[in-house]
Amino acid sequence: MDETRKPTLISSVRRALHLMEVVASHPGGAPAKQLARESGIPLATAYHLLRTLAHEGYAVRLADGLWVLGDRLDALRGQSRDQRLLARIRPTLVALRDELGAASYFGMHVDGEIRVIDIADGPRTPRVDLWVGFEDAAHATAIGKCVLTQLPEDHRRDYLSRHPLKDLTPNTMTSESRLLTALRRPAPLLLDREEYLVGTSCAAVPVTNAAGTVTGALAVSCHTARFGKIEAATHRIRATADRLARTLTLTL
Repeated sequence: MDETRKPTLISSVRRALHLMEVVASHPGGAPAKQLARESGIPLATAYHLLRTLAHEGYAVRLADGLWVLGDRLDALRGQSRDQRLLARIRPTLVALRDELGAASYFGMHVDGEIRVIDIADGPRTPRVDLWVGFEDAAHATAIGKCVLTQLPEDHRRDYLSRHPLKDLTPNTMTSESRLLTALRRPAPLLLDREEYLVGTSCAAVPVTNAAGTVTGALAVSCHTARFGKIEAATHRIRATADRLARTLTLTL
């Protein structure tokens, strides 16, 4: 056998793999036309490949027409649930951090607790100094309050009964009745104006997937002097939360 002879390559397989790479570059999903254009594959061929990938579980078409990678890939990689979650949400958090110039966070209600799942920060966008454990400070953070607004009233009361409202700064709300009243009438953007840490403010919006299996929040934080820019970008934060929700529908 002539070992110098070039191997036989299946062009359709190569196109499918390249198309999957392009899909992977859009964690929040992308329409078929965009995927075809970026991959250099004719639109009709891209449609056929995407339908084939979807049939085998390697791609999924969302309700709004966007395509994302399917769960079959996770089985090939042998990833755990937490690894899959981080792999899916990290690019979205990084993109929001870079767009707004502020650290971004994703938190969830897990087993009766509110936990920070991932943080995207950097030298110019430092994260909040978590000087008090988050399990003792949800009432003073935008993420914590945002998650609490999504819980039924009895679950909210149960959570607060297990987590005393510690006085962290002069701005921290420590009255349970006042906090419950505020949580029943949430604003479009849940805020922490130096309630957790003097000099730092934070904003959060809900993240709930279509299956109803996620109760979470997307948040950004920055120095209070720059917080006006964050409030003005509410529509961008909410759009990012929607992308995260679509991603989580396929992850969990």
